[in-house]
Amino acid sequence: MEPVWSSRFFFCFAFSILSVTIVCFTEAKRGGFSLELIHRDSPKSPIYNPKQTHYERVFNAIRRSFNHVNRFNPNTAQADIISDHGEYLIDISIGSPPFQILAIADTGSDLIWTQCKPCSQCFDQEAPFFDPRKSSTYKQLSCSSNQCQTLEGSSCSDDQTCLYSVSYGDNSFSRGDLAIDTVTLGSTSSRPESLPKTIIGCGHQNDGTFDNKTTGIVGLGGGEVSLVTQLGDSIGGKFSHCLIPLSSSKLNFGSNGVVSGSGVVSTPLISKEPKTFYFVTLEAISVGNNNKGDLEGNIIIDSGTTLTFLPESFNSKLISAVSEAIDAEPIKDSRAVLDLCYSARSDLNVPNITVHFTGADVTLSPLNTFIRISEEVVCFTFMGDEDERSLPIYGNLAQTNFLVGYDTEKKTVSFKPTDCTKA
Repeated sequence: MEPVWSSRFFFCFAFSILSVTIVCFTEAKRGGFSLELIHRDSPKSPIYNPKQTHYERVFNAIRRSFNHVNRFNPNTAQADIISDHGEYLIDISIGSPPFQILAIADTGSDLIWTQCKPCSQCFDQEAPFFDPRKSSTYKQLSCSSNQCQTLEGSSCSDDQTCLYSVSYGDNSFSRGDLAIDTVTLGSTSSRPESLPKTIIGCGHQNDGTFDNKTTGIVGLGGGEVSLVTQLGDSIGGKFSHCLIPLSSSKLNFGSNGVVSGSGVVSTPLISKEPKTFYFVTLEAISVGNNNKGDLEGNIIIDSGTTLTFLPESFNSKLISAVSEAIDAEPIKDSRAVLDLCYSARSDLNVPNITVHFTGADVTLSPLNTFIRISEEVVCFTFMGDEDERSLPIYGNLAQTNFLVGYDTEKKTVSFKPTDCTKA
């Protein structure tokens, strides 16, 4: 066998989450709530295309992965993160009375924003636009406010109110007024509650590759204006997710977001800029019983990307070790997209791959590392990336059937093998 492929990486957690159920906030301090995540290709999704076959949906998810590679570039500003091609959608409400919006929920960014009236330049959306004049709790922030001064990309209007500007890697953008308003969240198990004086962006100029069934973005990153940070003490810095391929999943906050019990392993969070991301250290990746090696670099865990992307020099060693451990002859992907494929009508006998975080060994099953792209072909879910400017990405297939929990107070990320269909 090849010597073990291994690495020492800082991992940054970032995931694009989109759902069509109302998110819930429990006002009781340290309380908990859960929301349903609807995959964009699930029949529950408003952007579900019933004319597509299952394998067409799989290929489209793979194709979207390649669109994500360039969004995590260490040479770009924090705001330069493409967010609209995420895998999940989320419904929340803004204003008083509550006005429902369908947005991309994204831990790869921070600001909560939606398209607003009047809109001088907006992308097409089927739903009505939010009208801040009809909300009794809407208030624009001044240029002198702490929220304005600490927000990257902010500026002042002629009347000294705060303006925001965010741009994304595919040239999508949103610009408008920085404000506070009530955000109403709903739960899978309790009545909707209100989160008053939440910082939001009211977008009057927005354009790019956004879907016409969405209205904006809900940022779930670690920055000051993200929903997670603004929930603050009420969730104790805790949230978790349990992902199911092309289906509904759950996102949990507060006490519901605690990951505990048998099989849990935890790794320290690393303090590093930008604050949007949650960095951890990966020490090695091993195939079967292969030994370890040493290499250093940055990598991002992104639940909005289907595949896992590694530097080409790293991935070639990993593929060599995986292919040597499989008693079958590799074939070429007919679409010339994926790096390692096999002809297999039934399950392929593949080795376990273990991701060695600091203090946490996470063993991936074949469900995490191989995907069936047709009735006759299965392919490896790890890809090489020759662009040295792009940060590697640990995708959502590698996270499937793991309860992944983030604790920003204890500065840990935890993993627990879980049947997410029953979670």
